Amino acid sequence: MIAKGFDLHQIPEQGRVTIIDATFIREFHVKAAPLSASDASPSFIAPAPPHNRQVLDIFLRSQIARLTLGISPAAMWLAFQDWWQHLAVSPGKCTELAGDGYRSLFDATPATVVEADGRFAGAGWRGWPFCHYVQGFKRLERLWEQATSEVAGVAPHHAQVVAFTARQLLDMWAPSNFLWTNPEVLRAAVESHGGSLIDGMLNWRNDLCRQWAPPGSVLSEPPGQRYVPGIDVACTPGEVIYRNDLIELLQYAPQTDKVCREPVLIVPSWIMKYYILDLSRHNSLVQYLVRHGHTVLMISWRNPGAQDRALGMEDYLWHGLFAALGQASQVSGGAPVHAAGYCLGGTLLSIAAAAIASGEYPACVKLASLTLLAAQTDFSEPGELGLFIDDSELAFLDALMWDQGYLDGKQMAASFQLLHARDLVWSRMMREYLLGERSAPNDLLAWNADTTRLPFRMHSEYLHGLFLRNDLAEGRYLAGGKPVALSDIRTPMFVVATERDHVSPWQSVYKINLLCGAPIEFVLASGGHNAGIVSEPGHAHRSYRSLPARSPSSGYRSPQEWLDSAERSDGSWWRHWQQWLSRHSEQVLIGPPSMGQGRTLGPAPGLYVTSGGADVRH
Repeated sequence: MIAKGFDLHQIPEQGRVTIIDATFIREFHVKAAPLSASDASPSFIAPAPPHNRQVLDIFLRSQIARLTLGISPAAMWLAFQDWWQHLAVSPGKCTELAGDGYRSLFDATPATVVEADGRFAGAGWRGWPFCHYVQGFKRLERLWEQATSEVAGVAPHHAQVVAFTARQLLDMWAPSNFLWTNPEVLRAAVESHGGSLIDGMLNWRNDLCRQWAPPGSVLSEPPGQRYVPGIDVACTPGEVIYRNDLIELLQYAPQTDKVCREPVLIVPSWIMKYYILDLSRHNSLVQYLVRHGHTVLMISWRNPGAQDRALGMEDYLWHGLFAALGQASQVSGGAPVHAAGYCLGGTLLSIAAAAIASGEYPACVKLASLTLLAAQTDFSEPGELGLFIDDSELAFLDALMWDQGYLDGKQMAASFQLLHARDLVWSRMMREYLLGERSAPNDLLAWNADTTRLPFRMHSEYLHGLFLRNDLAEGRYLAGGKPVALSDIRTPMFVVATERDHVSPWQSVYKINLLCGAPIEFVLASGGHNAGIVSEPGHAHRSYRSLPARSPSSGYRSPQEWLDSAERSDGSWWRHWQQWLSRHSEQVLIGPPSMGQGRTLGPAPGLYVTSGGADVRH
């Protein structure tokens, strides 16, 4: 069968497919059944439709997952069983905990750690009786931390789950969350003659109405937080130059008379809308690159619906990334491409780069450099997100996605809120419902609320193959039916991690140095997973650490050794990256290439952002 333009709905479930896309022809197998048992740890293949006897099981698990936000009660029960049973047969540990608890009741020493907790930073917390509330709460936190750590015999994963759950439950009962135990709330209520409490009640009522309002209605949108793509955000001028059933490819209009010959192709994660990298005019990474003489192209992923449940990682690789690379190569007249991937887009880009380096994939696509932004390639230490990735958790999550056909953006957002409930749930509720204050609207919050969906098969393959089994780092990940190895990559790499990233911890991102033989320039930026990447020049309090790339023969530095040696620079890492791109480009400037080689499909930001994308077809 021949598929032109990558029409996903004409691709069979199995058999040989020939894909034609302007600059290359590629044949690969689409597999619908698991590989044979003789194949060593194959990449995960999404399960076939369930037998009748399994339908009830999947239905029950999916309903439980809806109630528990995808958390497996079985996994949680096993973790606590493991912990308390080992604690019960550790009399020395129990005696120590009892002694510490008894002494803390009579300890009048002020809690020195209170200063570092933003919830209790106000001067009112130092007065009586509020100082005693905080000290008691902090002692209870320390006691639980001792109780859930260093219990002999407990599996590390279970110990971490118990410690995390205990911390989340304690945060619910922090004295800052209640009217009569929060001096700042009481002071605001007195000064406003109760007005702050009335405002808080109105905020709560409005949020409740929005929660139950029909999607798309005026009531469902927070007031003052409407940012329109193409007008308020995603407003760098450009054109859609290519579209298939999975992506739109945007090419941005040049803003200089001469440009670098090599274009920059940006691959965003499909768990978010692309325009986090093209927010407002003052903090758009795309705008920054265009103004510095780069031809920039951006993938805009379509927001899938239930009918797209069978889309897998292979589709995202071939119909998404390789399709865009082929178009970028055409735009540049065959020049190598600077490819940059953010978050999961960076993971996919590293798979593509390894596939190209193996020599088995489109030889006409050449990479001038590879940039990974907050992207993991080794998932053995994924941070707190890994606490909820095990076989039991994925069984419940798979059932939930099978029932819907996708993972909804609101469900995904709820999971992230659970990980950071202190800041994203309890502190926000205190501020909005007790103090009566609303967060000032901004472009980043508006982008974060513009959620996306993840098709069932792709998300299952991603979680099982990458997160659970770490196939990519261990050489088992299959692309086009063949394993790919990151060690084959020799393209110069620029890798950015952020200091406070809870999605892609910087030590985990740093592991690319163990996996890849290419020269790697590693940069550690201040901020978190999103704000650390959207770090425009002129942004206050921004900094980054860096060291020049070392030859692979120079030996390996541990993360701590790198951190001790790295040079700290004030300002944005964007400038550092742009200079690095220039050094890895031919020192020849040319006239800007035509937009889409003279064929465009409409202005940026395109249909897949402005329409939601689920029902848009080319």
